[in-house]
Amino acid sequence: MSTRAAQQPAQTSQAAAKPRRKRSPGWVPNQHGAWAMLATPLLVGVLASEPRWVHLPLAAFWVVGYFAFFATGLWLKSRRKARYLPPVRAYGVATLALGALVLVLDAGLAVWAPLFVPPLAIGLAASATRHERALVSGLATTVGSCLMTVVAYDAGGGTHWATAWLLAAVLAAYFAGTVLYVKTLIRERGSERHYWLSVGFHGAATLALIPVSGALVAVFALLTIRAAVAPAFGISPKQAGMGEIVATVAVAVTALVALT
Repeated sequence: MSTRAAQQPAQTSQAAAKPRRKRSPGWVPNQHGAWAMLATPLLVGVLASEPRWVHLPLAAFWVVGYFAFFATGLWLKSRRKARYLPPVRAYGVATLALGALVLVLDAGLAVWAPLFVPPLAIGLAASATRHERALVSGLATTVGSCLMTVVAYDAGGGTHWATAWLLAAVLAAYFAGTVLYVKTLIRERGSERHYWLSVGFHGAATLALIPVSGALVAVFALLTIRAAVAPAFGISPKQAGMGEIVATVAVAVTALVALT
């Protein structure tokens, strides 16, 4: 009895001393704001056309592809360290498999693939040079994500291409403005350059929508006021995120009602 009692503390101390093997980084994206940019263009494209079975593997391909993009960005940023590679391989293989399934169901969707090459290249190049937070990288990935509006619209059998591209452009304008706006709240708080760039961009987008839809002009006018006023109140990242949920829904619903 005493021998076992003496062995247990020793075993416990050995287990405590033995370092746990950490899971390699890159498995779970930590960019919470990216989820809105993933989901909204896809949903708008589906709702603007017609939901079809191909949208299910397309959605899986889109999400897993983002996981692969995030993991690859971390791997490149780490100077290609081996511990960052497992999620790159896993998500890369899964993305290829899901992409193949999508093309089996609708081979015509392959025509859209080249459009995603420039934003992907810009985003990964920024990660490789450790400038993934740069404005050009954020805007490039924003434009790339909004292209999914047209792809999902095509997958749903849509034929009014002017409408599809206009929806994509409205979402791109909104999310590009969000990139600028969030910078004025967090990383570039107090920067006059970023502040006026954000306000000016929102104002220009509002004016550009005058010939398109009065309802969208009203929504973007409110976004312009927000961009001008909110930075003075010291809004926290959590508050900014909650505000973006409301704004994203407002823009998406208004665009669908006004343009389809």
